Amino acid sequence: MGQQKATTILGEETKATATNVASPKRKKSKIKVARGKIFVQSTYNNTIITVTDPNGNVIGWGSAGRTGFKGSKKSTPYAAQKTMEDTINRLKDTGLNEVDVFVKGIGTGRESAVRALQGSGFNILSIQDQTPIPHGGVRPKKARRV
Repeated sequence: MGQQKATTILGEETKATATNVASPKRKKSKIKVARGKIFVQSTYNNTIITVTDPNGNVIGWGSAGRTGFKGSKKSTPYAAQKTMEDTINRLKDTGLNEVDVFVKGIGTGRESAVRALQGSGFNILSIQDQTPIPHGGVRPKKARRV
């Protein structure tokens, strides 16, 4: 008799967990931001996009790998464009409409990511290039003593 009760309790628990797993609901954004910053980091291998509020707290992000591109296709301009569109679509409910854009890196996706952002309807306040530029080079080797 005790075994039958245990099986019915276990049976109910598995049903409850199965219903919770079967219907995942998308989390609604609690953050409402009118102005933000978008950082585009474009390398030879990937394009990473980070969206923050004016203080620098990350609201959302996206990369070519997260969008579904693999291998050498991640570094293409098309992948950067689709990554920007995908990141923007995930941030629709945050209320973001004015952005400052910061571009870093020398990859092929930098231009197409910014163009995709311009076509999305955001009010772009500024675009800055933050690519590091070497200056002065490294320290020369010491003179050889014989």
